[in-house]
Amino acid sequence: MPAETRELAGSVVAITGATSGVGRAVAQLLAAAGARLALTGRREHRLQELADSLGPDHVTWVAGDIAEPATSAALVRAAVERFGRLDSIVVSAGMGAYGGILDRSDDLLATMLRTNIDGTVWAVRAAVPALLSGGGDIVIIASVAGLRGDGNEAVYAATKFAQVGLAGALDRELRTSGIRVTAMCPAAIDTEFALGTGRTPGDPWLSEVLTAEDVAGAVLTVLRQPRRLRTTQWTMWAMTQGA
Repeated sequence: MPAETRELAGSVVAITGATSGVGRAVAQLLAAAGARLALTGRREHRLQELADSLGPDHVTWVAGDIAEPATSAALVRAAVERFGRLDSIVVSAGMGAYGGILDRSDDLLATMLRTNIDGTVWAVRAAVPALLSGGGDIVIIASVAGLRGDGNEAVYAATKFAQVGLAGALDRELRTSGIRVTAMCPAAIDTEFALGTGRTPGDPWLSEVLTAEDVAGAVLTVLRQPRRLRTTQWTMWAMTQGA
């Protein structure tokens, strides 16, 4: 007998970083599965376009910088006020850049630290009170860089190690309250990641790596798991990528 899966129709999911990449792909797949969505990102026009394409009756959104606690608080508040509850949050907002420890500006590195670390912590802190009432899922889009740091991405890897560490600690903290925490750790993905700071649009090698839809599909698999089990960490590689 195949394992049963949970229906996502009617569930309420918040997604950070929803305007591009994995966050956008997760929003599209969840909407197709019948979920109701609360979305956030910095680019208001993209949020509006995405909400319109998914069906505005089932989407609410808040534009803002996820590194600011107020943005996460507003996202969760919007979900609860519009749909009455929050069942899951997918923390997908992030940025990256390639380069040695001395190669990028202080401002760029500070923004990366704030977006990837602060933005994850604030999103989780905002979501947990709403999830405690009925259990739910926290899915953090981390990276294989958070499991092994490669050269020319030290600061980025540090932020991803922080996310993986946070997810592991939260699993131990929240499991008995019915909240599952998963760190998704994909290898390279063909997204806007690091464009202009180590990647060039149209690089042929990007056609050989993971797609945002690959990772989004894994997120849906995690959310559909029976409540009796949990996946704490999931690494993903394209067949063409060496581990």
